[in-house]
Amino acid sequence: MIYFKFPFNEKLYATDESSVQQNICFHTFDGSGKIDFTGNMIEVNTGDFAQKNISSRSLPEDKSGFTAETKTEYLHQLEKVMAVIREHKLPKLVYSRRKIFRDFQEIDLKKSFENLCQSYPNAFRYIFINDRQSWMGAFSEVLGKFSKKTHEFETMSLAGTLPVSESWSEKEIEEQKPVTRYIRNILKNYSENIDESGTYDHISGNIKHLRTDFKAKIRTEDLDAIIQELHPTPAVCGIPKEFCKESIQKLEKFPRELYAGYIKIETGDMIQYFVNLRCARLYQNAVHVFVGGGITAQSSPEKEWTETELKSEAVLKNLVVL
Repeated sequence: MIYFKFPFNEKLYATDESSVQQNICFHTFDGSGKIDFTGNMIEVNTGDFAQKNISSRSLPEDKSGFTAETKTEYLHQLEKVMAVIREHKLPKLVYSRRKIFRDFQEIDLKKSFENLCQSYPNAFRYIFINDRQSWMGAFSEVLGKFSKKTHEFETMSLAGTLPVSESWSEKEIEEQKPVTRYIRNILKNYSENIDESGTYDHISGNIKHLRTDFKAKIRTEDLDAIIQELHPTPAVCGIPKEFCKESIQKLEKFPRELYAGYIKIETGDMIQYFVNLRCARLYQNAVHVFVGGGITAQSSPEKEWTETELKSEAVLKNLVVL
């Protein structure tokens, strides 16, 4: 089963079993796998959803054997990451970790999802449970949005992270610039008319990011190629893409799985692609929260640790523990 809400839309949707058409697909970060949900998209009555009991007790146990990185381990590893950045003169490399929460007997997943939806109204919010695995998440980075009628394609450059109350420093501003440049250069290959907004603050719960929006008219047959070029964006990977992707797989303690992958949703008039961030894999006896940050030569390891702790709250603060 899957339940989800679109950004700025409080209608709750699910899929039925009336067709074998795959309208929703979760892609892994490394492109090695995907999870499809078949059936037509239907609106769910909120009263009916309120009567449902969705508990962590119905999930399989965590038998991964993973143990979360300690702060000391993270800081030590970040020094290695920054050494790679300096050696290869990289503008940015994104490093992630898992925060594993086990201190509970049971989690009310329905109420946890409802909390997540209320906390992040501007995000794509979802929870799914199937035979293979279960995930929940909420994030508002759009990898792509395509209108079948107008052929207009939208995407965004989203990078740099600070608590809402703090002011931007050169580190965050410089971190966002190559993401914007990367997207601009890709779109130039597919469209002669590109609208680019100024850079502005994007608020997401207790933190903010720097954001630049893009719009362009493209050909339908170019859509898949554009998505494959955009993913993984510098905001979740780094620059240059292939080198950073290989480095991530060598440096990170855990596989990313669906984290930092993307979600494709096709409806009658639109095809939308959301980056799967601020998410967690759910187990009967554990919650694996995935968090990361863009590392540059100017990064402070202590501040990066604090940033990932703040990001983990997106899921953890909304869990209803029984």
